[in-house]
Amino acid sequence: MAEFFESKTREEQRRRRSRKGEARRAEILSAAMRRFAEDGYQNAAIGDVARDVGLSLPGLLHHFPTKVDLLLAILDKRDLECESFIGPYRSDLRGLLKGMVEVFRRNAEMIEVVRAFAILNAESLMKDHPAKAWFLDRATQLQNDIAATFERAVADGSIDRKINGKAMAAELIAVMDGLQMLWLRDPTRFDMVGGLEAYVGRLLASLGLEG
Repeated sequence: MAEFFESKTREEQRRRRSRKGEARRAEILSAAMRRFAEDGYQNAAIGDVARDVGLSLPGLLHHFPTKVDLLLAILDKRDLECESFIGPYRSDLRGLLKGMVEVFRRNAEMIEVVRAFAILNAESLMKDHPAKAWFLDRATQLQNDIAATFERAVADGSIDRKINGKAMAAELIAVMDGLQMLWLRDPTRFDMVGGLEAYVGRLLASLGLEG
């Protein structure tokens, strides 16, 4: 019986340590995103991230052995968040386009996160950047997903069969990226959400999907 209680106590201690470790990792990721937003990935110092969360450099490296590990953890976290948010809007073309507006509405409430990813996206164009493949795969997957939704709408007769799904996906991504960049440069003067909402309204009307 004593061994049972000792085992149970050890398990509870392990769970507490695990929860504490997860909370610390989340704190580190948030601090790293702020640093990447301010300095860019290339210039950000992992030692500064450690100081931001009150850790020594060895203490931070216990959770993330290298700056690349830290970057990839941020990218994975962002991917999961985006997937869980946009997933429910993928049922049809109208739902997807409306969902894009909701993504922008959500992004407008976390400018530092959006800025960090915009900077990382631009930096990833550099040769041998550790996030190069991630951003390429993400852009390719996004275009394919949007194109597939357009193609399903063509197949079921919802929109004109002459619509090119790939071209429409590229146009939509370009509009979103452009609006986001204008907003990041001056969020007090540019309405990113309103800009996309107006564009989506015009697009739905042109496709005969108003309402």
